[in-house]
Order: sequence, then structure tokens, then C-alpha cells
Amino acid sequence: MPYQAPIRDLAFCLDHVVGADQLAATERFAEATAETRSAILDEAGKLASGVLAPINRNGDLHPAKLENGVVRTSPGFADAYRQIAEGGWVGIAADPEHGGMGLPLTLATAMGEMFASANLALSLCPLLSQGQIEALEAHASPEMQALYLPKLTSGEWTGTMNLTEPQAGSDVGAATTKAERNDDGSYAITGQKIYISWGDHDVAENVCHLVLARLPDAPAGTRGLSLFLVPKYIPDADGNPGEANALRVVSLEHKMGIHGSPTAVMSYEGAKGWVVGPEGGGIACMFTMMNNARLGVGVEGLGIAEAAYQKALEYAVDRVQGRTADGSKTIIGHADVRRMLMRMKALTEVARAICLDTALSLDMAKAAPKADAKAWFARGAFLTPIAKAFGTDAGMEVAELGIQVHGGMGFIEETGAAQFYRDVRVTAIYEGTNGVQAADLVGRKLADGGTAADGLLREIRDVAHAAAGDLAEMGGQLAVGADALEAATQWMLAAEPNDRNAGSVDYLRAWALALGGSYLLKGAAAATGADADRRTALARYFFGREFPALDALCEAAMDGAAPLYALSAEELAS
Repeated sequence: MPYQAPIRDLAFCLDHVVGADQLAATERFAEATAETRSAILDEAGKLASGVLAPINRNGDLHPAKLENGVVRTSPGFADAYRQIAEGGWVGIAADPEHGGMGLPLTLATAMGEMFASANLALSLCPLLSQGQIEALEAHASPEMQALYLPKLTSGEWTGTMNLTEPQAGSDVGAATTKAERNDDGSYAITGQKIYISWGDHDVAENVCHLVLARLPDAPAGTRGLSLFLVPKYIPDADGNPGEANALRVVSLEHKMGIHGSPTAVMSYEGAKGWVVGPEGGGIACMFTMMNNARLGVGVEGLGIAEAAYQKALEYAVDRVQGRTADGSKTIIGHADVRRMLMRMKALTEVARAICLDTALSLDMAKAAPKADAKAWFARGAFLTPIAKAFGTDAGMEVAELGIQVHGGMGFIEETGAAQFYRDVRVTAIYEGTNGVQAADLVGRKLADGGTAADGLLREIRDVAHAAAGDLAEMGGQLAVGADALEAATQWMLAAEPNDRNAGSVDYLRAWALALGGSYLLKGAAAATGADADRRTALARYFFGREFPALDALCEAAMDGAAPLYALSAEELAS
């Protein structure tokens, strides 16, 4: 059975776990009613299942190629992208002034999960455009917006972001790409950027690059970087692609996975670009796109988790092997297979709720009354690194378990189980490694003295205290976990920076488990009939098998940096 969009689970999470009705209660997103949400899920699900998923294997077997300076994409990708663009999906959350639907990021996130599940390599293309659209809406001049946003929103043109350089990596401030002022108000951009996803292709008529570069008189470090929009083809007087710009694809990376996504080494050779935002404000402007992408990458991990789970479940239901305790004729009756499937399902459900809750918070920060908007923004900002890191960790863990459920067949490429792991592995590196996300959580996100963390802990405790009847025991566990997490948070606030960083990954995972417990418990309480039984059973599994790790994670988070430096570099090598 091919991938099927999980519309029921997505709708339940939106309606009963993260509270999407709050969006429709605002003036900005008044159209995001339950009826609209249902229609969006149905249509996006049809496109994902019926168009994107069938060509996913094409991208893996027939990677994008660079031929005589032209990038040729995988079979079927151009037509599938055309259907994405013509359906208006690139601009689902974009401003209607420039042709967008103006719907919440929350719905774009639900759509993004389905597209990533169906075809991660292709889904990266519209995701990058969506991030660029948001950056230009926030920072570009009215003239630049009028020229570029309609084309990006329609999908006629696509967007990229160019940060990484060979010598810089995550240290963006070490970038050396230079920008020189031209007499006509444009800039000449010269330098090389690497790992540029969808840096060139044949699915749309123009590619618009957002490039970080440094002016000659700019200071060192990130403060000296400016952001420039550098198109592959310079628009002519009518706004159509004109002369070719002075940029080229040097090569395409040979990657472990997502072969259908052309990842380019880009060379800018005096290419003409236009500044976005103020000179020297490049990092602030780019962070708009990066934050959008961080959530989007977490959703990529979530999407692969759902697809890998579906594939493993299908195999477990069909594969006949051995005698089982429950009399099943197939391996789904074996306790260890059940353990793996339950873990896969639980991690996927938790990742989905975290990602949708993050998106809803960012939407409410834009739509809520001014008095509430700041708290919503802080909530969304705190959740963002958790969504990115846990979403991608869950994707990797679920994909790996999917291979294991298949046994020896999981190691055989024809089953498709291995592709999920190869494709998802990069997501833990994209947009700041998961270690960088954890450092951000204990650094910038606790810089408010723990205010945002305290707010989320109150919400978790509210869910715990509301649990009654069959759910009461799990509510008690959740309350105890919240206490452990509060203690770890207070420790982090008092600790030295390197001690915080040493425990940051454990601290982030503890947050994911606490949030996951509250989401699953909330869902079990809201469900009815057979669905209530199903969701209660999943919550019981989670609190019995996954949630107990929270206390140990909090202890590890407070262990400090000293044990990590107990061996010298020479001793580690001996």
C-alpha cells in the first residue's frame, strides 16, 4: 500500500490537541475554520498521495544531474512541481496582496508534513520559496516586493538561501563572500556558497538566491553581513526573466540521500544583487527565513517518521514468520515488533503535536491582540528549537526502527525502507545542527529568565491536574515530570554557559517528553468512542516506556561540563 496522508490524525491534532479554533477566532485568520482546515487537508493529501509519492523513488534512483551547466531534475519532478504551484500551495501562507492564500502557518505546516512524507526531496523546493517569501514580506522594499513576491508566491520562480561557505560551516560570521556597490544602486556579489538546496533546476523559469555577503567597509563577524537578492536571470522591464546573471553551478553534491534534490555549489562572479533590509542587517533579515526553515525542517523529520511508520506497519501486517503469543499469522503479533511499532507511532504523534503547536504559536503572535502577541511569540520561539531537533531526531529514530521491522528486507533497497533513513539523516544537520538547537534553547531561549519556560510548565501542569478517571495516574506522572523539568530549568538559569551547553541536548529531549506526555494525555481526554481507547492505549505506552527517561535526562542535563573534558584530546585518541 502506498503512502496515505494521515488526514484523520492531523485533523484531530489541530482540533483537539493544539487548539486550531483559536486561529479562526482572530480577525487575521477568520477564514481558517474547521471546514476550511478540512478542505485544505483533503486537497493537500490528495496531491501528496496521488502525485508526489509515486515519483519519490524516481528521485532516489535517478538523481538530479548537472549537464553542460544545466541542472536536470529527476523524472516527473517538473510536472509534480507544476501541480504544486498551480494549486497555490507555494503561497498557502503568503500575503494575498501578492497572490497568496493568507492562511495560517499552522495549515502550511500540516501540508508540509504530507508533502515531506510523500517526497522529501521535491518538497524542499516549495519550502525554501515559502521561507524566502516570509523574509521578503518582512524586510524587502516595496519595489522589490512588487517585483519578486508575485512570482515566488505563484511558484513561477523559486527561492533559495545561501549561507554556508567551505571555510565557515555553522560559523556564519566567518563568511568571506563580498559585495561591492554599483553605480546603479545594485551590488556586485563575488564568492562561493556550498550546500545550496535547489540552487538550480529546470522546474521553474527563475531561481532567486538570498545571499549573505560582506561589504568592503563592514566589520568582522556577523555584524558585518548584509543580505542580497541575486536572481539567476535579471528581470527585464516587464518583470520577466531577462539576461543571465554572473553566477553558475560549480557542481552538485553526491549525497547520502534526498538524491532528487539538487544540492549545489554556487559561484557568484560579480553577480548583480540588491540589498534586502539595511546594510549590515543581513543576519536579522536572514533569521526570518532561517526560523521558518527550522520549523520546516522539523516537519521534514516528522513527515519521514509518518511515512516510515506506514511502510513498517504494512510489512508487519503482511509478513508471515514464526509463532506469536496472540495467534497472529504475521510478525505484527510478536512482542518486539509491537514494541517497535508502538514506539514509532508514539514518537510520530508527539513530533506532530510539537510542530503544529509551534506553528500555531507563531500564527497567534501575528494575529492575537497586541497585549497577548508578545507571549505567543516567546512561546513559539521557545518551541522552535524543540520542534526542529525532536522532529528530526524522531524522523531518524522511526526510520531506523522501520528498517529493523523489515528485518533483512529492510537492508534491501527495493523495499524503500532504507531510503527513508538516508533521506532523513541530513535533517538533523540542516538549519543548525540539533546540538546548535539545544544550545539555542539553553542560551537565547532562557535569556528571559525562564519566563517562556515557566508558561509552558504551567500548561503542562494544567493538563496533568485535569486528568481524571483512567487517566489520573498518567496525570500524576506528568506532574512529577514537570517538577523535574522545572528543577533542571532553574539549574540552567544559574549555570555557567559551557555547563549549560554540556547538558543542553538532554534538556531539550526532556522538554520534548514533557510536552509529548501533555499532548498525548490531552488527546486521550478529548477523544471519544473507539478513538478514545486507541489514544489512551498510546498514552499508556508512552508513559510506561518513553516518559520515564525524563527524570534521567534532567539529571544528565545538570551534570555539568567537567565529565566531558575529563579525557584530553590525546587520551581520547589513545
